[in-house]
Amino acid sequence: MKNYLNFENEIKNLENEIEKLKDPYNQSGLSEVDTEKISKTQEQLDDKLKTIYSNLDPWQTTMVARHEDRPKSKFFIENLFEEFISLSGDRFYGEDKSVLAGFAKFKGKSILVIGQEKGEDLDSRIERNFGMMRPEGYRKTIRLMELANKFDIPIISFIDTPGAYPGVGAEERGQAEAIARSIECSMKLTVPTISIIIGEGGSGGAIALASSSKVIMLENAIYSVISPEGCATILWRDPKKMLDAAKAMKLSAKDLLDLEIVDEIVEEPLGGAHRDRNLILKNVERSISNNLDFFSNMTPDGIFNERKNKFLKIGRSKGFISNLEELSSLSDQNENFGKIFQYKKYIIGGILIVALGFILISTLL
Repeated sequence: MKNYLNFENEIKNLENEIEKLKDPYNQSGLSEVDTEKISKTQEQLDDKLKTIYSNLDPWQTTMVARHEDRPKSKFFIENLFEEFISLSGDRFYGEDKSVLAGFAKFKGKSILVIGQEKGEDLDSRIERNFGMMRPEGYRKTIRLMELANKFDIPIISFIDTPGAYPGVGAEERGQAEAIARSIECSMKLTVPTISIIIGEGGSGGAIALASSSKVIMLENAIYSVISPEGCATILWRDPKKMLDAAKAMKLSAKDLLDLEIVDEIVEEPLGGAHRDRNLILKNVERSISNNLDFFSNMTPDGIFNERKNKFLKIGRSKGFISNLEELSSLSDQNENFGKIFQYKKYIIGGILIVALGFILISTLL
């Protein structure tokens, strides 16, 4: 049974009509299939899908990213990689089933694969905690990322989470510290790291694994510091204003590519990734292959510096940086501005002398 979003009613009606036309056993008994009418209805369906999905607003994009039928991390891991060996436990507390992690082969090359998994049905979603990782999940990924780095193995992460788990137990076990450590570990790696946001990329729960050399988004995925409902509740005290919040947050793939937060957008099939899983697999496979080739001739130091400069570059295009390719130096664009800081101790000393002079004069008078 297909699931439809609230703006897909016309699509639902057309698809139901096509199903009836394809069924020779209709209400009037056995009849011939009208192939011409099926073709015309299919054309109408394609036109309607193109019209709707080429004009999605940010909130509609959010609903598509959360679609129940959208392919999850487990699907990509099972179909893109060979010889996947799942590894468990953080060696401190326990196993977190909201994240799948292990070593596999991609076109004959060893890869560490990490995937935040929401689950396919109610039982699996409860077991996977709806993709919300706990501290032990992040500590497991840290352990495996350090192991992959030691043996020069690239890392591929599939991001799909509404955020890190906010429960009391998770906070008691150091949720914030675990996320911070995961970000720190991701930034220090000297192997290529590729993060693919396949659905929701929510809050620190996503950033903990998406601090990568290349951040890739599926066309209808979202990536934000908070959910639109949460943002609306904080700013307007009204969660129903999620459309306004979604517009303001710039959480869609196109907006984030313009802001240079993400590096690439993977095109989805017409109507979303869930409508043609084979096509989305091919597109993601091509993207992974191209990005791994990009890093194939780079040295470990080159990979590290490329990632560091990529993140330092964000938001600095109109700042005081003269050469965005050498952000590590953080040189000042304005020479006079730089000279002010060069002589700051003399300036501060002069200000103090003048202030003391005024104090002495006022005392004498």
